[in-house]
Amino acid sequence: MVRTATRMQVLIARLAVALIVILLALGLLWYGTSMEVQKRLWTDILERPGGPMTFRFILQPSMAAIAALYDGITDAREGRPPYLRALVSGPEEHSEYLREALISTGRIILLGLGMDAIYQATVLGRFYPGEMVIVALLLAFVPYLILRGPFARIARWWITRRSAG
Repeated sequence: MVRTATRMQVLIARLAVALIVILLALGLLWYGTSMEVQKRLWTDILERPGGPMTFRFILQPSMAAIAALYDGITDAREGRPPYLRALVSGPEEHSEYLREALISTGRIILLGLGMDAIYQATVLGRFYPGEMVIVALLLAFVPYLILRGPFARIARWWITRRSAG
């Protein structure tokens, strides 16, 4: 059972996906995939939590956790299977599950791209589009994927506990 999304949510999700594709293409065109580029990428990413704008390493995963909590509670009420397991094992509904995740995290991903652009401009003084995408997905999309299932399990336990008592 797929929940319907508003037109604005779908538009934001599509915008986030389009920006991700464009930024990845730009990153590959400008910098390629040499070992030097990969070393710089991971060095830059690992140095970010200790630098300026560290609050985004709390803000974005927290926002993703709130979205995952909301969707996990809805999954529990609707009796849907655990999210990550269904995403990995259910190829027939794979695209719908990813679509739901993108709709739920689209704004957070856009926020992450914007915050990383500001970080790169102020701290690095250069523009690395591939790094923007990786950081935004690590801080916004991955926590959502990881947390939605456990939140649904906790909500399902809570719902059954309350209905039994």
